[in-house]
Amino acid sequence: MPSVIRTTRLELVPLHPEAIRHLLRGKRAEAEATLGLALPDEFPSADDLDGFLPIQLHRMLATPDRRDWTARLITTGSPRQVIGHAGFHGPPEVIGHAEIGYSIFKTFRGQGYAKEAAKALVDWAFEQGQREVFASVAPDNGPSLAVVSALGFIQVGTQIDEVDGLELVFALRRH
Repeated sequence: MPSVIRTTRLELVPLHPEAIRHLLRGKRAEAEATLGLALPDEFPSADDLDGFLPIQLHRMLATPDRRDWTARLITTGSPRQVIGHAGFHGPPEVIGHAEIGYSIFKTFRGQGYAKEAAKALVDWAFEQGQREVFASVAPDNGPSLAVVSALGFIQVGTQIDEVDGLELVFALRRH
């Protein structure tokens, strides 16, 4: 089982493949039982069901010994609440580099959680020996652009994502 990544306010808890299977089948209660967590109404969204969750499940099953490099739920507080999800797009050797992604649910935005989760992922990747971490952000996503800027990411290019369209590509190199 992958490790939990902890910060001052957050725990990034591995998203279990069986929970994803339940969510994809519309079995929310079973997913919550597998995770031991209540999920907010906005998760999973239609986009999560169409793209994020199937892609993450595929990567988890293809490289089960590298699940640390896949999706996690962001939890905080007492009682523990799921406030978003974050993690890596997949193992660096599979996708070509360490790339983070994060999403904070609407109710919890504007409290610095995305920045805190993203920094925890970057720090963890560097601890694993990665020399560089990437993030791709839509040009009109001001909050996410602020997160990568605050963490010191530098834009290194652009790409066209088949789902999201134009993205700005950022990298943060280990010092």
